[in-house]
Amino acid sequence: MRRGWKMALSGGLRCCRRVLSWVPVLVIVLVVLWSYYAYVFELCLVTVLSTAEKVIYLILYHAIFVFFAWTYWKSIFTLPQQPNQKFHLSYTDKERYENEERPEIQKQMLIDMAKKLPVYTRTGSGAVRFCDRCHLIKPDRCHHCSVCAMCVLKMDHHCPWVNNCIGFSNYKFFLQFLAYSVLYCLYIATTVFSYFIKYWRGELPSVRSKFHVLFLLFVACMFFVSLVILFGYHCWLVSRNKTTLEAFCTPVFTSGPEKNGFNLGFIKNIQQVFGDNKKLWLIPIGASPGDGHSFPMRSMNESQNPLLANEEPWEDNEDDNQDYPEGLSSLALETET
Repeated sequence: MRRGWKMALSGGLRCCRRVLSWVPVLVIVLVVLWSYYAYVFELCLVTVLSTAEKVIYLILYHAIFVFFAWTYWKSIFTLPQQPNQKFHLSYTDKERYENEERPEIQKQMLIDMAKKLPVYTRTGSGAVRFCDRCHLIKPDRCHHCSVCAMCVLKMDHHCPWVNNCIGFSNYKFFLQFLAYSVLYCLYIATTVFSYFIKYWRGELPSVRSKFHVLFLLFVACMFFVSLVILFGYHCWLVSRNKTTLEAFCTPVFTSGPEKNGFNLGFIKNIQQVFGDNKKLWLIPIGASPGDGHSFPMRSMNESQNPLLANEEPWEDNEDDNQDYPEGLSSLALETET
């Protein structure tokens, strides 16, 4: 009886957690819907008197709004990609591993299994990166997300504002969403500012639209500042071919820690996220190149470009098996373990 109650309580808590996880998304959606009403109706249709100005404002606004909404949708509903079956332990290997009580033997077993896989990163102690919850050998740049309860390929972070794990399958869409969010806020702020001044000076009548216009400018500026910082940070990560987790914890390879282990050069780093077709860099179509299980490494390119080997190696040595509590990324309020 007690066990049944515990299971029911646990299931209820998980259900509540799933529902509450959509609250940040709901907040963003409500703010965006209000901004649409305030800009289109209260500003363009009521406050702006010039017909030509109304048309220009509305066309440009809706062009930006479509891409903003499209990329936000893709960031939310593009599922994180998980490691394929060959990285999972077979039933026999799983039993052997769990029944073995000696840590050094378990470590050697994982090393032997990893020899058959394209795995080049290790934990801080040099062991093979293994997830004891998903029972798999982690591919390079893969991490376990405690919120999604699964291992995610090239995991960057878990973002509550999209209620999704940002990784290999949707990092491109997330960056595009940040870019169009910044553009959306900037466009609203610049077009609303002149009417804000007119209301402030009393050149326009004090009607209901006044409060929408004033508050619209305040909200747009507030979101712009926070978003441009976050977007700038992720642009820096892309230029170095790093994830948020790799920026906090230097990846360890078979040869040792290397902070620039995946840095292929500026252009190639961008192509690793957005692909080779530049026409699709601004459109949320297509995912990043590759399969998400293995990635080009700096060491493999040094023979073609010896200048890549001139930088000094990173000295930090962090353990990859550590847990990442909620709030890892202070800019985005995001988690990963």
